[in-house]
Amino acid sequence: MNFKECMDFISSYSKSGGKITELSRARELMRRIGDPQNKLRFVHVAGTNGKGSTVEYISNALILSGYRTGQFTSPYVLRYTDRIRINGQEIDEVSLCEIAEQVRNAVQDREYSQFEITMAIAMLWYLRENCDIVVLEVGIGGLLDSTNVIPPPEIAVITSISLDHTAILGNTVEEIAVQKAGIIKSGSAVVLAEDNPDSVCDIVRNTAAERGAVFVEQEPCRPYNDGGLFAPFFYRGIRLTPAMPGIHQKYNAQNAVSACLFLRSKGFDIPDSAIIRSVETTQVRARVQFIDGEPPFIVDGGHNPAGVNMLSLMLMYLSTRGKKIFTVMGMVDSKDFAECVKIIAQRSDALFAVGGFAPNAVDAEKLADVASFYTSAESADLCSACAKAKELATAQNGIVVICGSLYLASEFLGSLEK
Repeated sequence: MNFKECMDFISSYSKSGGKITELSRARELMRRIGDPQNKLRFVHVAGTNGKGSTVEYISNALILSGYRTGQFTSPYVLRYTDRIRINGQEIDEVSLCEIAEQVRNAVQDREYSQFEITMAIAMLWYLRENCDIVVLEVGIGGLLDSTNVIPPPEIAVITSISLDHTAILGNTVEEIAVQKAGIIKSGSAVVLAEDNPDSVCDIVRNTAAERGAVFVEQEPCRPYNDGGLFAPFFYRGIRLTPAMPGIHQKYNAQNAVSACLFLRSKGFDIPDSAIIRSVETTQVRARVQFIDGEPPFIVDGGHNPAGVNMLSLMLMYLSTRGKKIFTVMGMVDSKDFAECVKIIAQRSDALFAVGGFAPNAVDAEKLADVASFYTSAESADLCSACAKAKELATAQNGIVVICGSLYLASEFLGSLEK
């Protein structure tokens, strides 16, 4: 199997593989390939926002401590292989093709999802490469996500929970929290991000108690001065400054630090220096990614109101310090695009709406119409929009923001890489 045949095989499966009401399909898939997940150790990460950052904080602390660490994230940003990594290195094409052929030979007579097939490939690679631990990001939800076929993890990590994928997960934050808490398993442990409402905390805490899992208590994190763009904070008496901008990063970092400290009790030798260095050096593509330059860029794939609100707070901080904001924004129609555009447009000195970056991208003119109630707005293709925003930002001591969809962020970052 060559790389094209490999990708054709993976693409031959649908995105969802049909409605999921329980995990027998994913369990059957893993059984067919020898249940590699049962021979691995995991940190399992769920949540609405902040999963990607939290995965990287934990992974990098483990890597810096000398552990061979698998990383599984969703979706990919630039190319399919960047969602399956070991110590930050993507799966190589030869290994991908070899393992995909092994999976194909085991599953030809069943209908699975692309995500399930990808997970199967990843688990076989992590086992073949003798990973000490895998930091595993949930796809959607938790309870019925195919990653939930793993044995009890060393610890489950739940990040900020808000409304997203409501057609699948529920119409309230509490209903969604039940789904996220589904990754909590007997004999394991769970840590929950501090920025969740009390109702979510109660659900997660009660689920842990019911299942005989440890609920890891966190010390509050205390902001340093006004927080600033990179939101330094004190945690357990140590000042930490995340390398990723945004006031929300302190909660992701705090959650990751607590998870790492708990892993020590499970036998992992993770020194303070590795944890601190991870927080202060980790950056994630398309997650409020700061690209320094003249002018600087911020690239963010946040696509729901909660995630967009976090970006909005950062833009407000920049505006109050004299920075002009020139935004390039696109969204897909499965999200609350009108509310998200409204939030960002109010923080932008000009907004350029783009479409065409995904099959379900909202028409650029429609986005521009919404934005025009709050700021100067026009529609353009991505290349023209970026050029116009960059020209304005260069002339007016501004910053360019690319946001609204991970697909858009991926296309922009891909163009930079080329």
